Amino acid sequence: MNVNKAIVMGNLTRDPETRTLPSGQTVTSFSLATNRFWTDKESGEKKKQAEYHNIIAWGRLGEISQQFLKKGSLVYVEGRLQTKNWQDPQGNKKTRTEIVTEMLQLGPRPGGTRMEQSEKEKPNEENPVSNEINVEEIPF
Repeated sequence: MNVNKAIVMGNLTRDPETRTLPSGQTVTSFSLATNRFWTDKESGEKKKQAEYHNIIAWGRLGEISQQFLKKGSLVYVEGRLQTKNWQDPQGNKKTRTEIVTEMLQLGPRPGGTRMEQSEKEKPNEENPVSNEINVEEIPF
């Protein structure tokens, strides 16, 4: 059995960029930073180390990323690792490891606001919401 699964949650370091390939398929890419915190055993000093992850999202996941994410957005990403190898114009070998998104979950909006309920959905004093069941109203 083989497993190729990456799970990261962090903040975008740049706005997502979307490209359309000659085939008509769209791909969106962005970079995600995750932080590791620890205390140095010898000095007692608190330390922080950032890791940067290259993320790509195809099709609908890419469209959602482009529409709702921006630099600084918090996002949870699950996907598979993929490594690309190529030569630059000077003949140097290059390698890039990416996470190909299979699932993403958007973090809270800036300012911590949530969508407000519409007036129809809000319970009011005239029509309070009740979890009580009236047995006489059951038709069987």
